[in-house]
Amino acid sequence: MKPYYHALASVRRYGGKPEDYQKIHDLLDLPKASHADVRHRAILHNSMGPFLCEQAFGTTITNSDGKVVPVRSIAEDHIIEDLGRIPSVSDYLNGMPHYPWLAGNRLPPNFEVVD
Repeated sequence: MKPYYHALASVRRYGGKPEDYQKIHDLLDLPKASHADVRHRAILHNSMGPFLCEQAFGTTITNSDGKVVPVRSIAEDHIIEDLGRIPSVSDYLNGMPHYPWLAGNRLPPNFEVVD
């Protein structure tokens, strides 16, 4: 779903106008700019994404109706709308190979490199 449609869903849920929520939804979908398929969701559509939104926009916003809305709730709604749940970062990383370049110049002892 495009960020604007998420903003419309936020309006239905919390009131206000789409522009009250647009920047939050834009941030969550920002990785689309560098990876334009659904795998972009691995970056911010997880348990950390709502906390990053809160850091960027504050704990709450006041929408144009004067209602105070938690930023984390807005971000969590976005992820649930797209995925049906909020996956953890580990849900994405557990299936990821251990690329040698992730360790930089140092590999820990007994580190198994996966090609």
